[in-house]
Amino acid sequence: MQSVSQIMETVPVEEAVGMVLCHDITEIVPGTFKGRAFQKGHVVTSDDIEHLLRIGKEQLYVLNLKNGFVHENEAAERIASAVAGKGLDLSTPSEGRINMHARYQGILKIDVDRLDCLNSIENIVLATAHTNHEAAQGRPVAGTRIVPLVIEEEKIQAVEDLCADGPIIDILPYQALQVGMVTTGSEVYKGRIKDSFGPVVRKKFQDMGCSISRQVFVADDIAMTVSAIENLIEEGAEMVVVTGGMSVDPDDLSPSAIRAAGGKVVSYGSPTFPGAMFMLAYIGDVPVVGLPGCVMYYKASIFDLIVPRIVAGDPVTRQDIIKLGHGGFCAGCSPCRYPICPFGK
Repeated sequence: MQSVSQIMETVPVEEAVGMVLCHDITEIVPGTFKGRAFQKGHVVTSDDIEHLLRIGKEQLYVLNLKNGFVHENEAAERIASAVAGKGLDLSTPSEGRINMHARYQGILKIDVDRLDCLNSIENIVLATAHTNHEAAQGRPVAGTRIVPLVIEEEKIQAVEDLCADGPIIDILPYQALQVGMVTTGSEVYKGRIKDSFGPVVRKKFQDMGCSISRQVFVADDIAMTVSAIENLIEEGAEMVVVTGGMSVDPDDLSPSAIRAAGGKVVSYGSPTFPGAMFMLAYIGDVPVVGLPGCVMYYKASIFDLIVPRIVAGDPVTRQDIIKLGHGGFCAGCSPCRYPICPFGK
């Protein structure tokens, strides 16, 4: 394969159509304009010929792309088209770079192993935001380009072959789930204190397009909690959240109640602060999450790392939760900057 330097040549303007300029071309119009008329990397078109001749350019120093090389703009378009899956819109190339934006709100999924493989191909660059985190609608989540002005065709083909079985980047949209909520605590059930948990959780689900179908208040009693969970599922709840009662105090019975209701536990406990006392279980196909009290007080907690993934239909395993330990320590910044921070990443 030829090197880039070997395909540089000087050609008459009329023969340069389809070739790439190796340098900027300046135009001077006395008293009116002085500046760049054509930028390095511009692909010469037939419409350019008259303009180039008018500014005195009869010969051009160009790259001939007929020799197995691809221009940076075409390369970026082909890479982006190969790696981008559902939920992504592509920008137009700008100086050889294309960004990918979220078409809708959801969870960003990156195949990190194949991302590493792609970036190991010399002179190809693909950068992404962190996998498993929320992508707001319209937010840029990835960008790609090649390093030189042109690149060997075979390297772009290698990217396309790498993505032959599927894209590297997807956005999973949130599902508009009906969520049942069980709020535990005798002090709330008997009206001694006002429920502070429900409004916080309701707002978080509403922000994902979900709704709370019904909130049930129960005392610190396993049988009452089991009955509430079962009734909500019978009523059609597609997810159940149990708030409170998740610590190790004698009257904190929510984990036992979730198990007694038939919950198959994925994990009780998470290596995250805040959120260590989190539980994820399933009753049939219905996810049941036990939320510790920290969800009330912290803008970002285990809720924000796991529950949005469940809402997007992304299966969460015990191993996924174990891996949260690296990055799962919240620095407690004031004001909180989540998600523009290391928490959960």
